[in-house]
Amino acid sequence: MAALNEFSLIQTYFNQAAPEGYLGVGDDCAVFAVRPGYQLAVSTDTLIEGRHFFADTDPYQLGHKALAVNLSDLAAMGAQPKGCVLALAVPAINQPWLQQFSAGFYALAQQANCPLIGGDTTRSRSELIFTVTVFGEVPLTQALRRDLAQVGDDIWVTGTLGAPDLALGYLSGQWPLDSQRLAQTRSLLEAPQPPVHFAPHLLGHAHAAIDISDGLLQDLSHILQASRCGAQLEWSQLPMHPALQGIHTTQQLKSVLTGGDVFQLCFTAPASERAYLLKLAAQQGVTLSRVGHITETPDLVVLDAHHQPLTLPSQKGFDHFSL
Repeated sequence: MAALNEFSLIQTYFNQAAPEGYLGVGDDCAVFAVRPGYQLAVSTDTLIEGRHFFADTDPYQLGHKALAVNLSDLAAMGAQPKGCVLALAVPAINQPWLQQFSAGFYALAQQANCPLIGGDTTRSRSELIFTVTVFGEVPLTQALRRDLAQVGDDIWVTGTLGAPDLALGYLSGQWPLDSQRLAQTRSLLEAPQPPVHFAPHLLGHAHAAIDISDGLLQDLSHILQASRCGAQLEWSQLPMHPALQGIHTTQQLKSVLTGGDVFQLCFTAPASERAYLLKLAAQQGVTLSRVGHITETPDLVVLDAHHQPLTLPSQKGFDHFSL
């Protein structure tokens, strides 16, 4: 392969044509319009090798995840994706790696209707670093927010819980390798599937929402703090991934309640919306579980099968500065 510089790298791997109505890669700024009556939703996330992913992570999966973690934020607001920009820092130009990374990124961008319309490339000292900024649009005053939960609301969770934490534990050597369980869970850690097409249909039906990135207890607590309320969860109703069946209860509690990298939704909605939400989930092919309800007392309680409070893990979720 011919050697590439910064500009030919962009031209080769990150220069797919932008949709009609966009000014994309190739100018100083990307330009696009938001429909009248809509607001722009913007979110940024950075992934750093050794902190957010392993050095040997498949580059196609990594390209997918670099965008997926941001799409999850748009989903939490009920926003329709509009476009994204990528800042890429690499220690050297590895063309086979770049080909796979960009292919994974573009595949999800196309699936989510979120075209790559700009960004930056630079050289890092040693590790890979990606920063993605996503743009979405949401009708005026209708965005799902953390501070709008109401007492009596049902609490819902999309997808399953615990699998990414289990995979991370095996890959990092926290516990002895179980190859079968790792095979069941690794893709959910390295290539999450946020419900980006499901979320906009929650507008006008759900009250508050957040994406589960740092653990259910921690992320739900953000809703409770912002909305000045509490929650009661039913352990038996939490959608534990099947790979966690048969492992020690202590590990189940940790992975399900505090495990991060899920990138699914936790949201609240009035009981009157149950039929609509279940029908919507069936139409969209989304796993949806009603796991508890919002309470007036500002406590977060998880009840066991006998309706008794469980002893919760002391660490409620992931914190970049706690380790």
